[in-house]
Amino acid sequence: MQRRVFASCGQEAFFEGHVHALRTLGGVPRSKIRYDNLKSAVAQVLGLSRARVETDRWIAFRSHFNIESFYCRPGIEGAHEKGGVEGMIGYFRRNHFTPVPEVDSLAELNEMVDQWDLHDGHRRIGSRPRTVDEYFAVEQPLLMPLPEEPFETGRLFTPRVDRYSQIAVRTNRYSVPTRLIGKRVRVVLHASHLVVYDRNVEVARHERLIAKGSCRLDLDHYLEALIRKPGAFPGATALEQARSAGKFTPVHDAWWAQARKVHGERDGTRALIEVLLLNRHLAHEHVVARLATALRAGALTADAVALEARKAAQTEDEPTTGASILPVPGQAPANVTSLHEWRLAHLPPDTRPLPSVAPYDQLLRRRRTSGSDHREGEAQ
Repeated sequence: MQRRVFASCGQEAFFEGHVHALRTLGGVPRSKIRYDNLKSAVAQVLGLSRARVETDRWIAFRSHFNIESFYCRPGIEGAHEKGGVEGMIGYFRRNHFTPVPEVDSLAELNEMVDQWDLHDGHRRIGSRPRTVDEYFAVEQPLLMPLPEEPFETGRLFTPRVDRYSQIAVRTNRYSVPTRLIGKRVRVVLHASHLVVYDRNVEVARHERLIAKGSCRLDLDHYLEALIRKPGAFPGATALEQARSAGKFTPVHDAWWAQARKVHGERDGTRALIEVLLLNRHLAHEHVVARLATALRAGALTADAVALEARKAAQTEDEPTTGASILPVPGQAPANVTSLHEWRLAHLPPDTRPLPSVAPYDQLLRRRRTSGSDHREGEAQ
């Protein structure tokens, strides 16, 4: 049995669970697959028969994988038709989810579930002579092959970006870059996340919100607007969410506070926003590490942080050439080189001759000559 944990119970999770199970098994069962009468698959139960009106996307999904469905009777009458599944769910919950595991993300939890599934494959059920994996090895060659083309399990939406640079998906709101305000974008909603596209280019990716009426904002989406209006930065909701997510660290706060003391509220905040823009081209951990180094050295410009972050990135590839140019605590203080000065120092030598203004002297002589002739004519 293949298991997967999702934050939602929508049709997207139903499809993604199928795809994960079929890929892990390595094929599609040839016989019927039993299903409860869940809304993701069944639009209407027709009387007391086995007939069902299925949802359109479920028909397309099972046709793509060539799945033959079999629906249990609703209520108590159909409880005995899926007793084995219910029993395995109870076994797995008692042995692996009691007590409830503590994890930082669903991805981490699903990795644990995969390991538990592998471990359960080595056990024997009751007094049977073979393990679960040994029985499955006999059945696996009988599976039908998986289709070559993938099936898009996500649900498609085309919302319009409002003036707050947000889109509404289901009952929640998500941010996108401010340059898309007023435009219509394409959103693919998955079980655990959603992806936003401007035409065919990915412009935003968010973890899916579960509670209704919630809002998820990415601080990076608002930086172009905030650098023009730095006074709105301290009270921005996106900043608070970045702090909660750990993307805006205490190191950022300390560097920002010192920059405001030196450069003033407006210019100090702008310098911080310029530092945040570096995350688009440099690794976040490099920027944060060298931001702390810049703070200790008193280097309160985005150029200095950018240069240090690039040096940190070079250290991974060239350990011998990635020394920091900023002073290290306990050593003699060194001069902090700005990014502009560093670029000038690394320019190739200029062998061109110095410009000369001697040819322009000819124009001056001609002007004096023409002026003398004109005065002599007036005198005559």
